[in-house]
Amino acid sequence: MLSSRSIFLLGFLFCALMLGIAGYFQFIDHLEPCPLCILQRVFTLLVGAVMLLAVLHDPKGIGIGIYGLLSGLLALIGAGISARHVWLQNLPEEQIPTCGPGLNFILDNFPLSDAINMVLRGSGECAEVLWTFLGLSIPAWTLLAFVLLFIMGLVQVFRKVTSEYYL
Repeated sequence: MLSSRSIFLLGFLFCALMLGIAGYFQFIDHLEPCPLCILQRVFTLLVGAVMLLAVLHDPKGIGIGIYGLLSGLLALIGAGISARHVWLQNLPEEQIPTCGPGLNFILDNFPLSDAINMVLRGSGECAEVLWTFLGLSIPAWTLLAFVLLFIMGLVQVFRKVTSEYYL
């Protein structure tokens, strides 16, 4: 069985790989990310950061569960954003929202709560499917990745530890 530190390290490396692939799509393949894509990247970064902190801290006992819970919660939010993105991509053409302003414009001109609401509502550019692999779009693959990261966090929360760590 893998140690909790190894699982956190694998999770961190997986997040780094996800961000590397996203960078490849943006800078090499020239696929511009929509606001929902950027939000998914932010949550990938947050999950990875929590997992890296767990690797560096190497917690014991309840600390493992706390890091697992935090990374799992962030992954769950990321999965929700990805699911919303997949839903937008599968809307009938007449129901796709119109294209909206870019993320920088939204963040510069609206209060944060309004900006988040606008981004989560999505826009026409979020409904475009620019790349697929095995019939799944980038947000669908990201959803699967977030589910895996959530499970990794959940495993840490319910990991059996000896009682000596709780004393």
